[in-house]
Amino acid sequence: VQLVESGGGLVQPGGSLRLSCRASGFTSDDYAIGWFRQAPGKEREGISCISPHDFNTYYTASVEGRFAISADNTKTTVYLQMNSLTPEDSAVYFCAAARWASIVRTAQAADEMLEVDYDYWGQGTQVTVSA
Repeated sequence: VQLVESGGGLVQPGGSLRLSCRASGFTSDDYAIGWFRQAPGKEREGISCISPHDFNTYYTASVEGRFAISADNTKTTVYLQMNSLTPEDSAVYFCAAARWASIVRTAQAADEMLEVDYDYWGQGTQVTVSA
């Protein structure tokens, strides 16, 4: 399985960016894609995930209402639309894949995403929010 991220960059506060994560190598659509981020000096944080099979989604409180995760019709590319960005959103953003779509329901029940649930990781893309 390979994950390729794109779409990071520099944006002003209040602006928007859309990240993409293209997944290849899965033999079925029973998997989940999650987005994590890591700011300097902080632990990696899971912020959103989706199961392309049924478009079930989860958001952590810090991004709910501002970010939107989606998958295209081929179910191989997942997007993270980020709106109303603040400097606190600056981080390296990683997409990751879990081998079971049920991970999204697990995140919903626990209200958190765990790195250990994800088996494959992208290389990360930098998002910087600054005036």
